[in-house]
Amino acid sequence: MAALSGNLLYLSFILYLIATFFFGGAIRDKKEKSNINRWSQIGIILTIIGFIGQVGYFITRWIAAGHAPVSNLFEFTTFFGMMVVLAFIFLYFIYKTSALGLFSLPVALLLIAYASMFPREISPLIPALQSDWLHIHVTTAALGQAVLAISAITGVIYLLKVVDQSFSSKRTFWLEFIMYTLVTTVGFILVSIVFSVMNYESTFSWIDKNEKQAEMVYHLPALVGPNEGELLTEGKFDPVIELPAILSARKVNTVLWSFLVGTILYGLFRLMLRKRISAALQPIVKNVNLDLIDEIGYRSVAIGFPIFTLGALIFAMIWAQIAWTRFWGWDPKEVWALITWLFYAVFLHLRLSKGWHGEKSAWLAVIGFAIIMFNLVFVNLVIAGLHSYA
Repeated sequence: MAALSGNLLYLSFILYLIATFFFGGAIRDKKEKSNINRWSQIGIILTIIGFIGQVGYFITRWIAAGHAPVSNLFEFTTFFGMMVVLAFIFLYFIYKTSALGLFSLPVALLLIAYASMFPREISPLIPALQSDWLHIHVTTAALGQAVLAISAITGVIYLLKVVDQSFSSKRTFWLEFIMYTLVTTVGFILVSIVFSVMNYESTFSWIDKNEKQAEMVYHLPALVGPNEGELLTEGKFDPVIELPAILSARKVNTVLWSFLVGTILYGLFRLMLRKRISAALQPIVKNVNLDLIDEIGYRSVAIGFPIFTLGALIFAMIWAQIAWTRFWGWDPKEVWALITWLFYAVFLHLRLSKGWHGEKSAWLAVIGFAIIMFNLVFVNLVIAGLHSYA
């Protein structure tokens, strides 16, 4: 059953990738004036089939594991990607915009590829997770974040069209920084694949935050080492810097490798394109309707915010009371969930009361998704807390 779930996820990935090209063809087809042309019809059909396949992956893995497959970083991130696709399909049938597919599906692909770099083994739940609230809290929070992600995708589309690329400015810098972070994600995937093929592994003896001796296994060469770490594997890379026990040295090492390879990869793209990546993408969005894109972005926040509130705050606090006998504990994940909620509350206030439409709204949507991804990546990979099992 586990093998079947993996094959279904792989099939979905391939179908999403093919569908992306069809949505690209729908935008470039100058013969078709309708928003729904032959290219986009094939693209959405492939997307729906891929989504059904990913639902099949989710169900079969649930059966194999005996619990909802959202208990570790691989499972949660693949589910997050699936919810992004679901949100896209829902909004596509309302607004009939092919550009949304061209940019939404690559985000889902990156999430699935990113998730696949983490351990995929099915493991039993720790006691704190053995609750029906796992299904309720995590799935609802992921759905809310996925709908909010669509607002960021529309924000990027909007900015790609309106930001003047003919000269350098703060707007071009920050838009290009968004492109850089996406390339960094690709860099993480590439470096993980390379060292996975090489079967790279090094083991350290170290002292954890409880002053107990433990072992830590690296699957990438160690740029940074654990607290009072001693390399046990002969012939492997000795780290330059030692990190305190409060930080997960192995995960910080992964982040550093991602930025290193991502920066090199970004430099290669710039050399090949001879222009900013955002400038190279601008012709793709030249025919999009800005008012429609702005409307989709706002509606995504209006739908996603209450779902996120329900899943990431209300359900989370109920489960925290059951599992840890307190509603709130200032755990890093809890704090960032609150920060995310406050940000989108401010977003809606500025949009509805202060008239922040168009470009201002687009920048806010992108910043909001950056906060979500910081929670998903940095808080999970670097900061230790009660949610470290994620």
